Amino acid sequence: QVQLVESGGGLVQPGGSLRLSCAASGLTFSMYIMSWFRQAPGKERELVATITAVRGNTNYADSVKGRFTISRDSAKNTVSLQMNSLKPADTAVYYCNARQFRGGSADYWGQGTQVTVSS
Repeated sequence: QVQLVESGGGLVQPGGSLRLSCAASGLTFSMYIMSWFRQAPGKERELVATITAVRGNTNYADSVKGRFTISRDSAKNTVSLQMNSLKPADTAVYYCNARQFRGGSADYWGQGTQVTVSS
């Protein structure tokens, strides 16, 4: 079955960095657009960053542009999110998402990883 397993969350001070990773299995990675979403307490889940499968085009939420970088490794079936200059407003549960764009319309989610930015 399809699994998306996130790792790398934790507690970091404002201005610090974290790198999240998502390992995908059970799917054909090249057929999926990969994204990171986040959900803070009491707020709706929001899109943070997306990377396409073929060209690796990226898109970011305005709130993270210039601070976060999404990347994917097709050899390892992983997608990462490098987060720099973290702010308390970045505190949330971060979710990995795989959305099929070729040969179907499947949509999968990881279990989430907590990121807390606090002094």
